[in-house]
Amino acid sequence: MLTPTPLEELLDLAADVIGGDRRVLPAGAAGSPFITLGGGLGQAVRLQARAERQLGLAVDLAQLLGPAPLADVLARARPVPVRAAGGGERGAAVRALLPGQSAALAAEREAGAGAVTRILSAELSGPLDTDALRRALAALGARHEGLRTAFAATARGPVRRVLAVCPPSLVTLEPVAAGPGEDLVAAAHARLTVRAGRLVTRPGLPPLAFALTPLATGRHLLSFVHHDAVADSRSAALVWRELLADYDRAVRRRPLDRAPRPGPDTPGRGGAGGRGGPARMLPPGAAPHPEHPRHAEPADHTESAERAESAERQRGVAAGRTGAPGPGPAAARDVRGERLLLGLGTRLRDAADATARRAGVPHSTVLLAAWALAVGRRTGRERLLVDAEMPGRPTAELLGTVVPCAATAPVVCELEGGVDYFLRGVACAFSEALQYADPDDGAAVRGATAPATPPSPAPARVTFAARDELLPASVRAGALTARFHHGHSGAVTADAALTVLRWHEHPLLSLEFASARLPRAQAAQLARTLRAALTALATSPPHTPVDDLVLTPADDLPKNPPARTDTPAARPLALPLP
Repeated sequence: MLTPTPLEELLDLAADVIGGDRRVLPAGAAGSPFITLGGGLGQAVRLQARAERQLGLAVDLAQLLGPAPLADVLARARPVPVRAAGGGERGAAVRALLPGQSAALAAEREAGAGAVTRILSAELSGPLDTDALRRALAALGARHEGLRTAFAATARGPVRRVLAVCPPSLVTLEPVAAGPGEDLVAAAHARLTVRAGRLVTRPGLPPLAFALTPLATGRHLLSFVHHDAVADSRSAALVWRELLADYDRAVRRRPLDRAPRPGPDTPGRGGAGGRGGPARMLPPGAAPHPEHPRHAEPADHTESAERAESAERQRGVAAGRTGAPGPGPAAARDVRGERLLLGLGTRLRDAADATARRAGVPHSTVLLAAWALAVGRRTGRERLLVDAEMPGRPTAELLGTVVPCAATAPVVCELEGGVDYFLRGVACAFSEALQYADPDDGAAVRGATAPATPPSPAPARVTFAARDELLPASVRAGALTARFHHGHSGAVTADAALTVLRWHEHPLLSLEFASARLPRAQAAQLARTLRAALTALATSPPHTPVDDLVLTPADDLPKNPPARTDTPAARPLALPLP
């Protein structure tokens, strides 16, 4: 029997991750990008991790989600560097901050702890063994140094201190007193919002805690409250997956794994947020995304030239920001925020999925495009920046490490062309932004594009994050069923932020908004426009011009969406949005 080549092994992995036929995929991979073959962000991350763990090959994530044919991307995979044994900073208790931690602590200094505090909860149904839970927490803390990391100020700036032993604290709160018919989880989250800041600002201790709130007989809400310097959304999901697995083992009296996981300072590995793996620029001859010229220009120029070109385009978009009347600089720093939850229903989800398959893009691209279209239509803009959350883990080992690696990069969204052309353009823009995403890049670009002398309000920030593939809707652990809920800390770092919380099961979106910049009534209008934009994109023929789409809020999917008429537009949002 012939030994398969590395490319053949990678293609087999890709078929397994995508769920395709291993006999058919190679032919499609020769001329089609990963995303047109059914791959999305979650599948790309899994393929990257499995290629490193099983084959010892590093696949570049940005290229994998880019316009080049999948076979070309996989052919450029390189052996993973061998990790040096011992030495390095691994044994040091005091270490320099990681890039993501620097960004999070800077945001806290500017906006306060509430703006960088996250709450991810599990509603536990069934008998709870608190002793087993504490043992599971202790094992989790022993494995991940990120959960034992405290931060301290020094004469040269803040540093991180990795504590030898520090199990995550478990704080038991009083039961929730809710009225008849009131949502107990919402009531518990509302009360936790008031206390969250204190839980992550304990001197000398890691800025995190687990809060246990009794809801009713056989029901508890266990909340992971943490600072952005501890974990990003992917790390928070990892914490829950491992904690529940440990709890299951603990109640069954099975041994728990306390062996330390490789940390971000492990010698021979790319640091958190660093650029690991193959070069990030496309090689000569890389194919553009089908039917979209975004990447049609030659790709043999240097990475610095590509970064400069991308930054110049971003500056051009930012320069077109409006100067609508609004609050002054002091009000712009007000981080108080609210949240609206948007349930979409399965019909709209299925229609959006069908459109994504037709256009050859992930479903998250359809949602990002709908968000850009909604904001653009509400503000009268045809070109805007949307800061999108990007994965930032250069190695498979860091996929299993609690560390803040997520990056934020501005995606240039141009509202032009037909529906499928528009969707492919957004996919290309996301891929381009991913190539240059580092934990500090978003702040750097925003600083570079902000006016030097702002006579008008600071430009608003609009963000997007797709987190639906990080956790399932529910998990079994021992005799418990855990169903996940995302809390809200009462503060925001963006003026309008859309997050995909769930998609495949009970689709749910979250719209967070800055109260001082966007009144709740206007936020509700924006939410309705978003739903209408998604409906229009999901139900219109592929060549329908985006300019002709009617964003009329409706509860049901229309069979034939009407073309846009000259009816008066909705009142623009009172925000200087890009």
